[in-house]
Amino acid sequence: MKSLIGKEWRDAKDGKVIEVMNPATNELVDTVPSLSAEEVNEAVDYAYEAQKEWAKVPVHEKCDIMMKFVSLVERDKDSLAKTLSDETGKPIKEAYNEINNIAIGVPAYVGRVQHDYGNVIPRGTEKGQENTIQYTIQQPLGVCVAIIPFNFPSDIFINKIPPALLMGNACVLKPASVNPLTLTKYVELLVEAGVPAGVISVVHGSGSVVGTALTSNKKVAIVTLTGSTAAGIDAATNCASHLAHSSLELGGNDAFILCEDGDIDLAVEETVWGRLYNTGQVCCASKRFLIQNSVKQQYIDKMIEKIKTLKVGYPSEMDTDIGCLISEDAAKEVEAQVNKTVEQGARIVYGGRRNGAFYEPTILDGVTKDMDVAKDMEIFGPVISVIGFDTIEEAVEIANQSIYGLSGSIITKDMNKAIKVSEQMECGGFVINGASFFRSFEQPFGGWKYSGIGNEGIMTTLREMSRTKTVILKNITK
Repeated sequence: MKSLIGKEWRDAKDGKVIEVMNPATNELVDTVPSLSAEEVNEAVDYAYEAQKEWAKVPVHEKCDIMMKFVSLVERDKDSLAKTLSDETGKPIKEAYNEINNIAIGVPAYVGRVQHDYGNVIPRGTEKGQENTIQYTIQQPLGVCVAIIPFNFPSDIFINKIPPALLMGNACVLKPASVNPLTLTKYVELLVEAGVPAGVISVVHGSGSVVGTALTSNKKVAIVTLTGSTAAGIDAATNCASHLAHSSLELGGNDAFILCEDGDIDLAVEETVWGRLYNTGQVCCASKRFLIQNSVKQQYIDKMIEKIKTLKVGYPSEMDTDIGCLISEDAAKEVEAQVNKTVEQGARIVYGGRRNGAFYEPTILDGVTKDMDVAKDMEIFGPVISVIGFDTIEEAVEIANQSIYGLSGSIITKDMNKAIKVSEQMECGGFVINGASFFRSFEQPFGGWKYSGIGNEGIMTTLREMSRTKTVILKNITK
């Protein structure tokens, strides 16, 4: 595949490419160009000029284009799901789920922008303004850079590119280098749907070259990035140098609290959903499992029995429940983190083996609050770290000791307790009687502390992607 710069699909000028490998089979899927900073800046230049005309396109026409894009994704969903599964290693049934979300999220943004009315400040609301009416309108920021990670490229795309385009911005998309193919196909479909080339671009390459060039470019008005905290800090620093907006959804080490009065069977089901989905490669996955000591062994026993029923296999097979990680290096990192936690005193009670990019579901018991995994070491894989607690106050203290604050959760029948804990937890989202892995398109999703800045979702993204102008009708009455 190629990069789209202006109106031209191109290879890199120096011929350099990035090989996209299937992590499950280690087979080559395709290649993409590895661009230079100069080529990336050229894409921004095209976007900067193209945006001026795109901003003039009526909202209803932009909405029609987005709905055409939705229909094209539906037309091509089989090939898109296969590409997503092949390049990412996620089970094909999960890939279909993610592709199908286009038909949920994009129309929601279309509906929202069509009813995104301004505010009116009537005359006389403020002393001295008896003859003045004020009203607000939303206008584009300009060039939007969207930096999207590997784990949920389609879902994250939905919350970045369509709302930015609908608000009249031009977009330069940078997918993850390891799996850029699905998103490149989305750009092809956006152009087919009617988005002018130049208004939408896709550039490929390393974060150190392409990401730095994009976030440092003075013609970029906003950077929306989902990724690691380190990448977010780098982007925010670069954006600050030229006062660009930044919206950042970063790492997490979410706490899952199971109280002794909670439904243990529900906790087990939610753990499978909230920790093992996408092989544990989820920012808002539950990662620290705080289980009240009186029910801890029962929870572990039931988790082991449940995991035994799950099929770990090739992502291309429809009955596979758990696939592989994004790469063998990623699996080795999980392996090293588990080994480190064992060295600190934890015990592997299930799993703990790696085979290439596959790392089997693993349960660690005996994790204590002073261990790295109980604080700031985010394991991006299918590892359930169990931390025992005696009182709910102790659980909240452990949960809040992390630098991260993306999401959290509790399972209990005591709603009084649940509401109080929800207010005490230092995180951007909190799930009662479920795992923290919850992100609806309607939800204003975002993290506290080192987990990010800003929110994404139907309620909030259109404002993030635009700026407010107040029009003053002075002396309109006398």
